[in-house]
Amino acid sequence: MAPSNDHPGEQAAQQPIKLIGVRETPLSVDEVFRAVGDDAAGGTALFVGTVRNHDGGADVDALGYSCHPSAEAEMRRIAEKVVADFPVRALAAVHRVGDLRVGDLAVVVAVSCPHRGEAFEACRRLIDDLKHEVPIWKHQKFSDGTEEWVGAC
Repeated sequence: MAPSNDHPGEQAAQQPIKLIGVRETPLSVDEVFRAVGDDAAGGTALFVGTVRNHDGGADVDALGYSCHPSAEAEMRRIAEKVVADFPVRALAAVHRVGDLRVGDLAVVVAVSCPHRGEAFEACRRLIDDLKHEVPIWKHQKFSDGTEEWVGAC
């Protein structure tokens, strides 16, 4: 039997954006995963971005994120575009600012949809657009004493 798109569970939820935030405190994968739980979702895609110990061939010693006051509103704008393009049941995105250490969570996003393919595509679009469009900047300090801003205009 072919699946029917007439069932309400195959459609986007009425209020699918469950959690959007920019935080100075550690992020929780569990919080984001719980936020996107939905009985009609057959697929949930989760992306976790962590601070790595290198970039561009150089060892990273320290890293800090800062943001424009509009960052959270821009995250919501991007989330709204994703839910307009996919049958999203629930969506959540949080980004950390402040000083982070190697291994810390920098960003956690998740999307649940009726099917796995939609969830993967929606989550990929969400993280890619957040990275390219939200005014959050990374300041890296390298072990050789140099430093670099990433994402700053």
